[in-house]
Amino acid sequence: MKRKIPVETSARHVHLSQADFIKLYGKGKNLIPVKRLSQPGEFASEKTAVLINGKNKIKDVRILGPLREKSQSEISLTDAYRLKLNPLPHVRISGDLNGATKISVKNPLNSKTIKIPVIIAQRHLHCSEKQAKELNLKNNQKISIKIDGQKGVTFHNIIVRASKNYKLSLHIDTDEANSAGIKGKAFGKIVK
Repeated sequence: MKRKIPVETSARHVHLSQADFIKLYGKGKNLIPVKRLSQPGEFASEKTAVLINGKNKIKDVRILGPLREKSQSEISLTDAYRLKLNPLPHVRISGDLNGATKISVKNPLNSKTIKIPVIIAQRHLHCSEKQAKELNLKNNQKISIKIDGQKGVTFHNIIVRASKNYKLSLHIDTDEANSAGIKGKAFGKIVK
C-alpha cells in the first residue's frame, strides 16, 4: 500500500529577518507564537502586516516565525492579481529571491513600512531524511502527487525538501488547494 501524504494549505504569509522585524515593530519586541505549524519549530505569530502595492492592499497577513536570515512574502497568483503586481512574482522555491518582485509590507498599527521580495512558492514536499529514504526520494527531486476526491487532481513539479528536522507534508498554496476542492485535512499519494 502506498503511504498517505498529508496535504497542507499554505496561506499568504510573511517571513522577516531580525533587522526588518525591528524596522517594523521596534526594538525589544518578539514574535509570540499563537499557533504551532507542522514543521518543527515553525509557528504563526500574533503579528500581522499589510501587503501594499500602490492603492492595492491585503490586510491581516500573518507573520510566521522564527525570524529568518532574509525577509520574503509568499502569496498566491490570485493575491498577485488582487495586488496588481507588475511584474507578477515568479514561482520559486522559498528563499530563492534573486531578482524577485518587491512589495511594501506595513505594520498595521503605525506607518512603518519596508519593501521585501514577494514570491509564489513552488509546491513542495517536506520530509525527514529517513522518510525520504523510506519513500525512495532525494532532496530537490521533482515528483507528482495525486489527490483523490470530487475535484481530484495530480500536482506535478513538486520539489522534495528533505532535512533531518522536517516532517512529512505536501505544501500547496490556496489557489492549488481550491482547485483540488480541499477543505480541512487531505491526503495524497506519490505517483511515478
